[in-house]
Amino acid sequence: MADRLAIAEEMIARYNAQDADGYVALMTEDAAEASYRGAVLRDGREGVRAGLNAMFAEFPKNRADILKGYTLGEYAVLHEKVSRSPDAEPFEVMSIYSFEGDKCSRVEFVR
Repeated sequence: MADRLAIAEEMIARYNAQDADGYVALMTEDAAEASYRGAVLRDGREGVRAGLNAMFAEFPKNRADILKGYTLGEYAVLHEKVSRSPDAEPFEVMSIYSFEGDKCSRVEFVR
């Protein structure tokens, strides 16, 4: 079984490096990012890549710091503190990563 927490943490490392290609390489082809129990924000690997690249262009100093991580079965959960820029007020989010094998199939954000 893949170490889902390590994969989620690696996704955040690639996110912080603004490496959209590296981030989506850890996802299934049909992966999605969505609000928790809500609307899909980015659909498919290409949709996630395009959305991240747009966000990185808008917020070049964006970063997420992991406060705590958990795993349970096919899921990893990260408590994150996100800053869009050094001057912006940071916010906290719980990100729920669902997996199919060693690839992330969905990330849902609780904010």
